[in-house]
Amino acid sequence: MIQRLLIANRGEIACRILRTAQNQGIVCAVVHSEADHDALHVRMADAAFCVGPAPSRDSYLDIGSILDAARDWKADAIHPGYGFLSESAAFASATEEAGFIFVGPPAQAIADMGSKARARALMQQAGVPVVPGFQVDEEVVDDAVFREQAGAIG
Repeated sequence: MIQRLLIANRGEIACRILRTAQNQGIVCAVVHSEADHDALHVRMADAAFCVGPAPSRDSYLDIGSILDAARDWKADAIHPGYGFLSESAAFASATEEAGFIFVGPPAQAIADMGSKARARALMQQAGVPVVPGFQVDEEVVDDAVFREQAGAIG
C-alpha cells in the first residue's frame, strides 16, 4: 500500500491528486519549479521539493531531479499527473528501476500507445475493430501505391 506519494506535476492537476490521496490518508509531497514556490499545490502538500528553474524542461521534466526528491523524501510511489511525464515511457521505466511504484500504466504500454502504428497493430491483434487503412512503408512514396490502397479501402 502507498503511504508516501510524490506528485510530479503542478497546478490544478497536482491539487486534484493531492486532495484525493490525502483523503485516503496518504502523505503527499510535490515538486515545484523556483517560480512556483508559493503555488497552491506547494501549500497544500505535506512536503515540497524545488526541482529547478521555471522552464519546465529544467524542472518538471527533469527526471533525475524528481527521482532524487523521491529518494530524499523516501516516497513509496510517484504519480506523474497528466501531460508532462505521464506519457513518458522513459519516466515510467526510470521510476520503477529506482524502486518506486509508478502510478500509471506500465512503461511498455505507454511506449506502445505512443506509436500510432504499434497501437493499431496491437488493437488488430486483440480483435478490436479499427478504421480501414494500411501501414505506410516510409520507403514507398509513390502516388500510384496510395491511389491503389485508397481504392481498395473505399
